[in-house]
Amino acid sequence: MAMTEILDIPEIGGLDSRKSVVRIPPELDIPLTPRVRQLIDTSEFRRLNQISQLGLVSLVYPAALHTRFEHCLGVYRLALLFLRRLAHDDRFGRAVGRADAERFLVAALLHDLGHWPFCHPIEDMHLTGVPSHELFANSFLLEGEIADVLRTDWGIAPREIISLLSEKPRDTASKILASMLSGPVDIDKMDYLFRDSLHAGVPYGRNFDHQRLIGSLCLSESGDSLAITDKGKTAAEMMVFSRYVMFSEVYWHHGVRAATAMLQRAFYLLHGQLDLDVLFRLPERAMIAELEEAADRSPAAELLAGLWGPRRRLYKRLAQYNCLEHPALHARLARRPYPWLCACAEQFAVIASTALGRVVAPHEILIDAPPVHREVQFNVTVYSPKEDRYRPLDEVSPVVRTLARDQFDDYVKRVRFFVHPRLVESLCRVERLDDLVDKAIDRME
Repeated sequence: MAMTEILDIPEIGGLDSRKSVVRIPPELDIPLTPRVRQLIDTSEFRRLNQISQLGLVSLVYPAALHTRFEHCLGVYRLALLFLRRLAHDDRFGRAVGRADAERFLVAALLHDLGHWPFCHPIEDMHLTGVPSHELFANSFLLEGEIADVLRTDWGIAPREIISLLSEKPRDTASKILASMLSGPVDIDKMDYLFRDSLHAGVPYGRNFDHQRLIGSLCLSESGDSLAITDKGKTAAEMMVFSRYVMFSEVYWHHGVRAATAMLQRAFYLLHGQLDLDVLFRLPERAMIAELEEAADRSPAAELLAGLWGPRRRLYKRLAQYNCLEHPALHARLARRPYPWLCACAEQFAVIASTALGRVVAPHEILIDAPPVHREVQFNVTVYSPKEDRYRPLDEVSPVVRTLARDQFDDYVKRVRFFVHPRLVESLCRVERLDDLVDKAIDRME
């Protein structure tokens, strides 16, 4: 009965119908029922069509201009495929009813509703007064068009969506659905790895078998989270590797991180004079204009002009440290609070001024380091029907054990010193540069 209830959901039936669809790359049709259209046509959701998915990445990969709107549709499509597959799992059917499944579909569609332009770089700074995007989404969900559509067209209380997206799940159904939204093998990760890779023009995020992975979905031994059967093991390994390479070559590419460091420092200099509630509701171009107006002729203006002025002028990489080649310096700088990194960069600017015999302005030195919170580790269990046994993927896979369990963050998220282009040649000639870095850190302790 539960399987029939889930498969009778009109949106799932729409996967096999061409009656009403919208197409997104690469040639994927998204079924649109009247109640789905009601959601995506709201002003709050349409706003996501003016927010790029990857923000500053397009300064390095110029075709990476896809939007949060497109990504949300992609995630919603995967939610339909997950439900259609899991509806045939008896334990899933006993735990998750039709109302739960519909709540999951809505949460999948709206999961990025609270994102503002350049959200992740700003969130990573953990500044006072800056909300999480999950919390910021509550204002869109609790009142306005979306809240009305949820109550009228879906029969769902807005707080049920908030609970699934941002609160700790309490019952079995919510725990299962939460793991499908945000877990080792989740609909968000599966879409953004593929979609970001597609638009950036690189193959790395597309080298895992979506169909095989979805076809292997099952429940964990405890029955309250997602797992995979051993048929999906290789696809899961490839997904881990795709994630590793996408972070290494795209998200944490040195050019992308130079742009990120410039935006973060500019925002840090300006955020005290901005109305963040108003700023974060703006589309991307309007937010950039607001930042530029607030910067006026301050140091932040030079940083912003390097990103969005008539000529791109990114800061240059002076030094970088990882946990293998420079473990001591990496450990001293990684996961420090953002204000501490700014103060340390200012100390380095003072030291560099002495070494060069000319003034180095504080904003001309930027330290980019792994943020305080680590990425979620890839921890999924694999079920072998022949053995009737569940085992962690990293126990049966040397690939996952190396790339996921052994601190994924420390390998791909390096500490980097970026400097204004006019300084890079002279600073590169300074002897024992690492000693100057140590000295700047010593002054902070």
